[in-house]
Amino acid sequence: MSDFTANSDATPQEARFGDYFALLKPRVMSLVVFTAFVGLMVAPAGVPPVEAFTAILFIALGGGASGALNMWYDSDIDRVMKRTAGRPIPSGRVSGGEALSLGLWLSGISVVMLGLAANWFAAGFLAFTIFFYAVIYTMWLKRWTPQNIVIGGAAGAFPPMIGWAVATGGISIESVLMFALVFMWTPPHFWALALFMKSDYDEAKVPMLTVTHGRPHTRKMIFAYTILLAPVAIATGLTAIGGPVYMAAAVVLNVIFVKGGFDIWRRSEEQAVADDYKTEKKVFRFSLLYLFLHFGALLVQAGLGAYGLGGW
Repeated sequence: MSDFTANSDATPQEARFGDYFALLKPRVMSLVVFTAFVGLMVAPAGVPPVEAFTAILFIALGGGASGALNMWYDSDIDRVMKRTAGRPIPSGRVSGGEALSLGLWLSGISVVMLGLAANWFAAGFLAFTIFFYAVIYTMWLKRWTPQNIVIGGAAGAFPPMIGWAVATGGISIESVLMFALVFMWTPPHFWALALFMKSDYDEAKVPMLTVTHGRPHTRKMIFAYTILLAPVAIATGLTAIGGPVYMAAAVVLNVIFVKGGFDIWRRSEEQAVADDYKTEKKVFRFSLLYLFLHFGALLVQAGLGAYGLGGW
């Protein structure tokens, strides 16, 4: 657990707006915003532009709140890991108490305002997502089990369901499949990163799969998950939000991703070290494009559908 007392008493050194914004994990927030926006836009019920913008704004704030709470609690291991040592709390620019206060305030504001701007089902969904990421994943799963990314990935997979709930007030097979797409994508995405960042997790004593089961097993699991992910992506294309544009993109992207998973699986550690994990880094970068293009294709498909084009 984070040293809350030490962090609370720390005096921020030249904290700027950018430091507080960094607490919100803007890169993660961008994924939250985009997938939530797509979930809202592909839903069968239309949402007025002002309401849609307001809803996405507060979903983004909720995602940022989760990031701030995560950085507060994880500040002890962030200090150890090279990738995170420069974050606002470990570097001393922002205190742990400030991060906690910001996270709690933004959590309350985002949930209440989403309920007022959209509906209370969506607001409750957002509240559960914040709780899941900050408590279930950050405080429990991350330090307890190598399945941290598998189970904890649900937190990052909820936003398209929240966007859908903003428009419809409920859940459907389409929103569940959008959730499943992100959920199944998360393990191979993060495990590819862990393959070439393993020393960080070792030093921080985080039970990532590469640490607890080794790289060969991790490589096997990356390949397995890319195979399991493909049917989910294809199934999404067979629902009301799918169509030929999305399906074409899904087929191509999943062939490439499965091929990447296979390339990672068949490599030995000696080969990976020799070329500085070139293949693993390539697959990791592609995984980012993979998710963006799937949701982008859903958005294009919805746009075509609005004009009576492109549907099944």
